[in-house]
Amino acid sequence: MNCINLRTLTVLLLASMLMISCQVAPNTSSASSEPAFTDQGQAKVSDDVSDPNILQIAQSSADHTTLATAIEAAEAQNILVNQGPLTVFAPNNAAFDKLPAGTVEDLLKPENKSTLAKIITSHASPGTFTMERLTPNTKIYLATGQYVDVEIKEGATYVNGARILGTVEATNGIVHVIDQVFLF
Repeated sequence: MNCINLRTLTVLLLASMLMISCQVAPNTSSASSEPAFTDQGQAKVSDDVSDPNILQIAQSSADHTTLATAIEAAEAQNILVNQGPLTVFAPNNAAFDKLPAGTVEDLLKPENKSTLAKIITSHASPGTFTMERLTPNTKIYLATGQYVDVEIKEGATYVNGARILGTVEATNGIVHVIDQVFLF
């Protein structure tokens, strides 16, 4: 009988310790206006020694402030820091300026977050498409399921009608700077 009580007590003690160790501490931080993604994923990880990933390239580029704002509004940061490889066709600020007046402001509204996320995602492709791989008649599969064509005109490379203005290598893929926004 004494052996059974000792076993029961031991089991209860172990179960209690397990339950206590598995409890999650309550969130005692004050309410914040930051989106929920900041507590998850790798988007907020930074260091001073690693080469930049695609998100860091967009965020640090003076020519991509509108894109960086759109990525944040769509809460798409964690997509662009994933291991990849990814190829991103990154519209510069001038590309967003070509859109009809008020389009960007409307897309940045919280109620249009899913539309904006789809637009951002439509500029990404799984895989690494270096300039050497972007040959005429190549079809590139985008993360949203569309295919876009590659053309070479007068020595310049175009993807879905957007001219590639420059290319930057990232730790998780390639960024091609383009002069248009893909709207499907």
